[in-house]
Amino acid sequence: MRVRGLGRIRRIWRWATAPLRSEAEAVILLYHRVFEALIDPQLLCVTPQNFSAHMEHLQRRYRVLSLEELRRGILEGTVPKRAVVVTFDDGYADNLWNARPILERCGVPATVFVAAGYVGQELEFWWDEVERLLLHPGRVPRTLRMDLDGGVYEWDLGDAAEYTTAEFERHRGWRVLMRGDPTPRHRAYRELCRLMRPLPDAERRRVLDGLREWAGVDGKARWDYRPLSRPELLELTRDGLVEVGSHTLSHPVLSALSLEEQHREISESKATLEAVLGRPVVHFAYPYGSPADYTSETVALVREAGFEGACSNFAGTVSAGRGLDLYQLPRFLVRNWTGEEFARRLARWFRE
Repeated sequence: MRVRGLGRIRRIWRWATAPLRSEAEAVILLYHRVFEALIDPQLLCVTPQNFSAHMEHLQRRYRVLSLEELRRGILEGTVPKRAVVVTFDDGYADNLWNARPILERCGVPATVFVAAGYVGQELEFWWDEVERLLLHPGRVPRTLRMDLDGGVYEWDLGDAAEYTTAEFERHRGWRVLMRGDPTPRHRAYRELCRLMRPLPDAERRRVLDGLREWAGVDGKARWDYRPLSRPELLELTRDGLVEVGSHTLSHPVLSALSLEEQHREISESKATLEAVLGRPVVHFAYPYGSPADYTSETVALVREAGFEGACSNFAGTVSAGRGLDLYQLPRFLVRNWTGEEFARRLARWFRE
């Protein structure tokens, strides 16, 4: 016997028993660089070609918001469906020269979180400088011995002390997420990055001075690896398409610092950027940004410094009505994916 309306009853039952889910979810994307690097051991670079494909896809398929528009939407419960926010961390000069023209062409707003202490400095970010000293062709002393954080560490580079162009080309695809190290140089690079990451700025600078002396090179930044200058920071934000947020002064692991040191990194970065820009800086991003890299006290310091919101670096969607903490907004880290792969991942994050 056929029961009339059974299909409709089943549809209603499926709707009534489905898990509750907000229809107004947003995704915040995290980029670092738009640049075609010879090597990219930290996976920070997205090529201009791929970044252009990403932004074109956002323009066609999603509702792109500024971070401030998203923040207001969260407070008012009006986050639109399929909303996406674009952010960058660190403050590389290529955010202006390579990323901004693409953002402008596609009409995509963005927030660039800038490590204020690097602005205008002829220095590379510390991880880039360690890469330059160890992972590029050339000759260095066979033994690297460093006093680090109260301990003495030594690496024997062996035959890799002489690193040829052919070997460099052979290992260009190596990334820190890979298992194993193809040469003693790569092992030293990986271990130095691990050891230097939690160090306070003054100690990191001392270590870098020692590395430069060991390698026999100066610390002047490569032109295409440098941070933004003050005029470039102003140019980046000239028409409001790109907002600048704070990323501390020196990009430390905040949880490794005292509360006094954290307060200085957070509050002085805000003041420094505001002095350059002549306008309030209202958003913050925690360096590295995993839950282990900052604490509840850090979050309180960010709030007390006058920031209106902050971004972390753990995956998750954003939705109004979930009691979301505006000072720990999740983000999805974007790698150097083709446009097709980016589209697939974004659809997966939205569970489309």
